This record gives sequence, structure tokens and C-alpha cells, in this order.
Amino acid sequence: MSILDGVNTPKDIKKMNIDELNELCADIRKILISTVSENGGHLASNLGVVELTVALHKVFNSPADQIVFDVGHQCYTHKILTGRKKDFSTLRTEGGISGFTRPDESEHDIFSSGHSSTSISAAAGLAKAKQLKGDKGKVIAVIGDGALTGGLAYEALNNCCDDNSNLIVILNDNNMSISKNVGTMAKNLTTIRTSPRYVTFKSRIQRGLAKIPKIGAQISRTFTLLNAQLRKKIYHSTFFENLGFRYYGPIDGHDIDALIDVLKVAKAHTHSVFIHINTVKGKGYNPAEKNPTQFHGIGRFNINTGEPKSSGKNFSSSFGETMCGFAENDSRICCVTAAMAEGTGLCEFSKKFPKRFFDVGIAEQHAVTFSSGLAKNGMVPVFAVYSTFLQRSYDQLIHDVSMQKLKVVFAVDRAGFVGEDGESHQGIYDTAFLNSVIGLTVFAPSYYAELEAMLYEGIYKVHGAVAVRYPRGNERYKPENYEYKHEPYYILGSTNAENCIVTYGRLFSECAKAYESLENTFVIKLNRIKPIDENIFDSLWESKKIFFFEEGIKSGGVGEVFASMLAEKGITAHFKHVAVNDEFVKQASVDRQLSRYKLDCDSVIEEVKNA
Repeated sequence: MSILDGVNTPKDIKKMNIDELNELCADIRKILISTVSENGGHLASNLGVVELTVALHKVFNSPADQIVFDVGHQCYTHKILTGRKKDFSTLRTEGGISGFTRPDESEHDIFSSGHSSTSISAAAGLAKAKQLKGDKGKVIAVIGDGALTGGLAYEALNNCCDDNSNLIVILNDNNMSISKNVGTMAKNLTTIRTSPRYVTFKSRIQRGLAKIPKIGAQISRTFTLLNAQLRKKIYHSTFFENLGFRYYGPIDGHDIDALIDVLKVAKAHTHSVFIHINTVKGKGYNPAEKNPTQFHGIGRFNINTGEPKSSGKNFSSSFGETMCGFAENDSRICCVTAAMAEGTGLCEFSKKFPKRFFDVGIAEQHAVTFSSGLAKNGMVPVFAVYSTFLQRSYDQLIHDVSMQKLKVVFAVDRAGFVGEDGESHQGIYDTAFLNSVIGLTVFAPSYYAELEAMLYEGIYKVHGAVAVRYPRGNERYKPENYEYKHEPYYILGSTNAENCIVTYGRLFSECAKAYESLENTFVIKLNRIKPIDENIFDSLWESKKIFFFEEGIKSGGVGEVFASMLAEKGITAHFKHVAVNDEFVKQASVDRQLSRYKLDCDSVIEEVKNA
């Protein structure tokens, strides 16, 4: 029987000693590795914060003390300790627990987080609300894993110290965000400052000084000022102290005894506190420690070797190969990514063309405007970004690219359903917001060869900014003899048929399979979804029913634009738009998501036959 068997709530660890807590951490690592090897997920970052999470729940009282994780993918240990241990095997599965913090899943999940750099802003607001209501509970923001490269984090740091005495910010520095430790002197000083004896001694001295008649208060203030000046002399980094925090660090993030000490000090503080801890990403699992980037977000893998259970070509790797080929022949080609070199398939490009590869960190807004600057001075920047993260740079798309009439190419990865990552990561919104960007051309390839051809068109044939959006994973069914001929649309079947199916991207495979089982039906595949070619509508005058299947949000999507154009042309056929209607898409496999939203082959057949 493991020590973890007796832990069902945070209260169960309150009386554990250090040896028991270390044993608990070892047990948690086993369940993390075992579960993620079967379900996929964010392994390396979670292995790095096991001791920190255990120490947080040892010292604080969740949910009265509120813990905000940034990014929410660091929360697996937190979930195990807060009543979800029995359900942890369902992690990231349909109907199971989420791979991110979810307030509707547990009262201990304070703030939903799937995107980076939000924790300090959210925690500052939570802390201020507690102050206004007279609530004495603490709010703890756990940031790291690259999140401190995002500008929102610095906006929050600049605004959250004004009388926010119940706020604690913990930087989990796993060498994925900021520089190395600030020096031996600082380490030793931190060890002294967080020891219980020192804290008790210091508080007694200050209280004693304050009691001296007439001059006590002045002496106490002078003591505090000298103390602050001494810290600034000894610490090489005073950035956080200059912002108003009481800084403690660096702390060994795997020394649970030291973590408990510093958290107790922070809990007793009457100022906002910044704690800097050093952790090893992937701690306790050798393959993840050796290759933390690969194990940041990973699918199912062999637990003994660390080898992924599925690999091979996919849209991301195809994109990377294509860009290497283009860059060989064109010295203007640059690739930009926001901390997603591996995920977007650009690792090989970064090795072959290091001077033309730019990883700007988790800073999508900067990436877009930086790309605009590259374009303005004659380069051809290609910004590779997940659809869900492109949302963060909408203003820059309009103001810095479209309005400037610059040639920036957006390679929009993970377009459409993404599967088990759930609501925060679905790529279903980009078509709607890209529709509003003036002068932008948007392509939607269904196959690897199309991806290469459309990128070529976007770079060399189209004037102005271009987006090429493509799905996660592998290409699907392709009709026999299908070939992309650089046309804005493709027609499968005879336009004399009464039923017309219109679609684009991955769904063409589902609709093409459905076509083979349907009578009196043809399919229009949109290769370019913005602007839609008006010649398409010449093929629709004989149609009685038009069905538009879209793997995206219905409101503002391509189907709505298509319907508007039908009305303007005076085409009166019955129109049905099948898409995601005003809801967030929950975690499940992509196939299940397609089925749930009536976008798979069987659903297309049923929709057309029953109309």
C-alpha cells in the first residue's frame, strides 16, 4: 500500500513529515508517468512541479487560499491531491478530467487556464477582490515553463504590487523562461532569510525597536530601509524587488523542506511576495529529463523507452519540410515561431537556417509585428502558429499587417478540432476572425501536396498577407485521381445534381467518402476560403439543396459568408449550415468530435438523405 492511497484531500498531507512527503512525491511521479504514457499530455512540466505542488497544499488551505496555475497544464499533481486521484486515469479522455485547470471540475481549480502568461493578472484581481471583501486568504500565482516570456505577465507585474499584501507569485524557473541563478551569495542569503529562526528573530527585533519611546518608529523604518538596501547590494537581480515584491530565491524546487519554509514565510508576510524556484523539467523520468521539449506535450509513449507510439509524417512535419525547400532557393524566406518550434515542425529549419529562424518566446503579438518589420524591409516572413494562439494577436493582424499592406504569411497549424487538449486549444475560431481582416487571403489545404502548393502560391503568387490553415495530424481519404490544380475551388461530381455539399480543409475527406454513397449529389471543395471565388455560384443554379459542412465556429464562419453570397446572387436553394454553434468543444478524440458535431462521413450521408 503506497502512501498516496491515504491521500484524498489536501488535509491528508497536513500532518506528514518530510520523509513521508518525499515518499508521496515519488508515488505521484509514478502515476503521472503511467497515466500520460497511456493518455498523452504534458508530462515534463508536471514532473517538475511535484514537490512545489505538495508543499503548496501542505502550507496553504485550498480553496480558501487560491492557487492559480500558469499554464494550466502544470496542474496534474494538484488534481491528484484535490480529490481527483481515482479519476486521474481518465485524464484528457472523453468525459474524463481535463488536462488543464477547470473551475467546473473542482472548487480547487480557481481559474481556467489553457493559454500562457495569464496567472499573475488573474491572481492580482483575485487578491484585490479578497482585500475589498476583507478576506484574509492568500492568492498564489504559479508561473513558469516559458510563461514569463509573454508580455501579459509583465503588464501584470507592473500593476499588481500596490497594496496587494495577500498576493504571492512563484516563478517555476525550469530554464524554459529566464536566465540561470543569480549567484551563490543570493542563494545563501535566501537560505538564511527563509529559516524559521531568522524570521522569528527578525520580527522580534522589529517589534522591540518599534516599542522604544519617541524614536522607536523611526529606528524601525531605518532598519527596514537598510535591510532593503543590503538585499539590493547582494542580489544581482533586483527587478522584482524594484516592482515592489519581497523577493526570495533562488530556491531548490525539489527540496520540499526548503519549499515549505519559504512558503510559510510568504504566508506570514504583509507585502506581496515573489518566490523564485529552480526545477528540472521532466524530473524523475530519464527520457523526459534528457528531452524536456519532446515530453512537454506528448502523445502515448512506451514507458520503458520513452519512444512515442505513433509517429511519421503529418501536416506539421510536411510544413517544416516545405519551408526548408523554399529557404534553400530563396534567401528572403524567414520562419518565426512563438515557443513552438517542435510543435510546428520547424526544428530542422532552425538547424539549417539559424540566422533566418526566430523563436520569440510565448509572444504572439510581438511575433506578428516583428514579422511585419521583416516584411517591410524586404524579407518574406512565415509565422508558424497554432490556431488557438493566433487569437492573441488579432490587433496586430489588422493594424500591423493588413493596414500596412505587408506580405506576411501565417502558417496556421492545428486548425479545426484538436482532440484531447479540449476547449482552450480548439482551432475553430480563426476562420471567423480572419474573415474580418481586410486584404487577407486564406487557403485551406486538405492534403500535404496541397499544403506545399498553397504555401508557394501564398508566398509567390498572391499580393498581400496570406494565411494557410491546416489540421493537426495526418491527411485523410483522397478520392481517386484527385489533383490540386491551383484553382480556388474543385468540383467532385456533376453540377446537374439537386444536392450540393460545400466544405473545405479536412472535411473534404469526409464529404468525398459520403459522396460515393449518395445519389444526385455533388461536392464543392473550397481551396481558397477568403475571398470566395464568385464563379462558384454559376454551378449552383440547378441545386435544390445546399449543405455547408464546416469544422469551425458557425458565427462569422465561412458558411455564413457563403450563405450571404447565395442570397446576394438570388440563389434560392434550401441552405443548411452544419458547424459548431455557440459552444466550447470538449475534449475527445478528433474522430469523436467530428461525429458529435455531425461532420463525419456517416453524419453527412444522414443529413443529405434526411433533408
